[in-house]
Amino acid sequence: MPSSTRVFSSIASAVACVCAAQVALAQTAVVPAEQRYPVTPAQRSTAAQVAQAGVPLSELSPNAPDSYTVKSGDTLWDISGIFLRSQWRWPELWGMNLDDIKNPHRIYPGQVLYLIKADGRARLATSPGNGEPGTIKVSPRTRYESLADSAVPPISLQSIESFLTEALVVDEDVLNRAPRIVATHEDRVLISRGDRAYARALSADTPEAEPLAVTNARSAGYRVFRNAEPLRDPSTNEILGYEAHYLGKANVIRSETRRDGVNAKGEKITEIVPASLDITVAKEEMRVGDRLLPEPPRTFTNFVPRAPQGPQAGQIVSVYGNAVTYAAQNMVVSINRGSLNGLEPGHVLALLRESNIVPDTTDSAKPNLRLPGERNGLMMVFRTFDRVSYAIVLDIADGVRVGDRFTNP
Repeated sequence: MPSSTRVFSSIASAVACVCAAQVALAQTAVVPAEQRYPVTPAQRSTAAQVAQAGVPLSELSPNAPDSYTVKSGDTLWDISGIFLRSQWRWPELWGMNLDDIKNPHRIYPGQVLYLIKADGRARLATSPGNGEPGTIKVSPRTRYESLADSAVPPISLQSIESFLTEALVVDEDVLNRAPRIVATHEDRVLISRGDRAYARALSADTPEAEPLAVTNARSAGYRVFRNAEPLRDPSTNEILGYEAHYLGKANVIRSETRRDGVNAKGEKITEIVPASLDITVAKEEMRVGDRLLPEPPRTFTNFVPRAPQGPQAGQIVSVYGNAVTYAAQNMVVSINRGSLNGLEPGHVLALLRESNIVPDTTDSAKPNLRLPGERNGLMMVFRTFDRVSYAIVLDIADGVRVGDRFTNP
């Protein structure tokens, strides 16, 4: 065999091994990207429509490049801002070439996206305009790379990760009826992970409550909360819900019951036996009086940024964080609109800078004028409750504070 043939054969074998290893790793991923970030029927429909004709050149960003190589740390929000004027229009960016990009979440660092312009329209493709992949230089080398978590996410999830599993907004009735810790092992004042505690759901105020119980011989999981703070509408002062302070998690290992007993006088009585808890997670120490709410099932939420279908307008209710007055980029705020108002995770809203009051010096009566609010940035809703939602600030010019208004982007 000629030496050149042997070299080429060695290179081909090395490349084949690398490809086979990557395919095997991709197949063993625990949760594929398309399952973690599902594509909604509405987004698929939008993409299909745009894919037929492309996007008008007027919709492109003024500095849209002819090609872009996806980098580690990129998000769909970042990439859509590179090519389009409006970052929340990711489904349309994806739809520029639906045949090449079947799922927007199957885009990985190192992949090259090409902007194809023709007849006043633009499309996105994974190969140059002539369809040829070009010349690729290879050398014999081995690389091990896991593709399980390398797909590009819609936004950076680090800032909101805890809110997906910890934050909770409840109404007053749910809060008042929630089971509570009533005692601790060896009368400890504070308890933490690994400690034993005792809790009850029944009381004189909640005689119809379901007692804490082990279900089907399995310990029931609960989240532990304290100091639920009211979230008030900035305009009406109405309480929209209560934001519970997350402390940790506990498992019920023995059910809440009653049993026959005898008091100090020898009289027969019915004794109350609280449920036994094991503290499994402790973000902060817990104590008697803290409340329990059932552990919700884990869900994978779609955070593809998009504009709401209907009109939306409201105000910032709170800025999350101790002693924080202004929210900056990547910080979380709560707003006075929720699922009952049609908001969904992924909806993008425009923040408005609080307008100034100035006198009209051209009017002899010198009336005060309220200047219209100017756009200050964008935020994206990522978790909704009935009348309240959490949103992450994506872009901002000045700080966001309680009372600032928002509207459709």
